[in-house]
Amino acid sequence: MTNIQFIAKSVQTAAINIQNTVKLLEEDCTIPFISRYRKDSTGNLDETVIEQIAKLQKDYETIVKRKEAVLKSIEEQKALTPELKQKIEQSFDLQEIEDFYLPYKKKKKTKADVAREVWFRAIGKNYYVRK
Repeated sequence: MTNIQFIAKSVQTAAINIQNTVKLLEEDCTIPFISRYRKDSTGNLDETVIEQIAKLQKDYETIVKRKEAVLKSIEEQKALTPELKQKIEQSFDLQEIEDFYLPYKKKKKTKADVAREVWFRAIGKNYYVRK
């Protein structure tokens, strides 16, 4: 799914208007400038719709970056199956992507976890020494 298709699911306007608006936003044009002076290329979209398109474009970019990071992380763990890869690539819901990643997420060690490990090692060494 492209960014235009992703945005078109939420905004009810022609795809060419969305494409032109995204292009203008990528050129660092401001929303008021686009709505006032580029009406011909955006199909007379008002500021609220242009703002919604800008937000959805950022959401799309965030989702794509997160997908890449999740796929890379799972692939580094050598746990990526073709089925899982396909599910992640087809998903455009950030929560769903995180749900797919949850079983493969690396656990962070807290200070308490480190202390327990050190304590268990010390007990184990004392146990073997006494035997």
